Amino acid sequence: MNNKILLRLGLLFSCVLIISAAVIYFTFDIRALDYLTMFEPCCILLALGSLAVGLTFDGLRLITLASITEERLTMRQIVNVVLSNYFLALFTPGASGGAIAQVMFMRKAGVPVAKSTVVVLVRTVMSIIFLILLVPVVLHSDPDIVGWMPSSVITAVSAAFVSLPIIVIYLLHTRYPEKIIFYCTRKLSYTTRRNCIIWYQQFKNAVMVMGKHPLMVLRAFVESGLSLLFIYGTVPAFFTGLNIDFDLLQVMGRMVLLNLVLYFSPTPGGSGIAEAGFVVLFSNILPEGVEGIMAVLWRFAAEYLPFMLGAVVTIRAFGSDVLNMASVKSKTKQGRNHLQNGKKSQ
Repeated sequence: MNNKILLRLGLLFSCVLIISAAVIYFTFDIRALDYLTMFEPCCILLALGSLAVGLTFDGLRLITLASITEERLTMRQIVNVVLSNYFLALFTPGASGGAIAQVMFMRKAGVPVAKSTVVVLVRTVMSIIFLILLVPVVLHSDPDIVGWMPSSVITAVSAAFVSLPIIVIYLLHTRYPEKIIFYCTRKLSYTTRRNCIIWYQQFKNAVMVMGKHPLMVLRAFVESGLSLLFIYGTVPAFFTGLNIDFDLLQVMGRMVLLNLVLYFSPTPGGSGIAEAGFVVLFSNILPEGVEGIMAVLWRFAAEYLPFMLGAVVTIRAFGSDVLNMASVKSKTKQGRNHLQNGKKSQ
């Protein structure tokens, strides 16, 4: 294994250990020992089982989206795509590297880059839309979070979240998004402007392709939601092990809010923000002193364990130089631009 990836992995693990230790240190209370001694280990199996079901639905979603583009993937290829997402996602802000990993594995499986890009984009957009649509439910069912907000404001915010996907789909049928992109990037470099336009065109193409198969898209959307909910289910599984009373819907709602924020996190894999957000959201639900430990358990089960499995399959498939190979996506974009320019010159 080359020194570069060893160094990156070493830095990542050091960062994870430091953040985890800091979260536990600053939140731990001696009274937490009473709850920890009563913790039921069988609930760890419950959490891992919930994670396994969530990853299974993630794989089913991939099968559905691939079939829309008339592509077929074997079970092994599906497992590789799903787990590789966790590996590179933890290296990049907003988990953006996960998309590159998925395209790499789908390309290795024989899926054209254009089709794999559509599948990956839709996969990500579906997850975000599902969480956005749940925000109004969370706001109206959890007074501890929005108790300070007037009901009229909550209703307005809820209406905005529900209408957001509809507005986006409408705008995709107009020229306004392109005009906005051109205006907002007018002072940026040519490469940045070009990449913004390419990303928008890929996103628009993905939406248009999926719009031709509404029933399959609906199925994939349901699978997407079930995948997310079961993965978030690791948290109430750990809470059950503490033998405390909690509202399952309240816990799942707060996980929805937290993970929606993590999609736009500027830190690699949401490190630091995830743990801090967890402590803030669940400090009034958990016994004092255990929220930091629960945050670390959640991150290990839902992120770090799939990350380690993803590291094995990714490095085994692409070698230890996989981080350099991740640039294949940008190279593909450049090649596409040259091809388009060549056609125009002809």
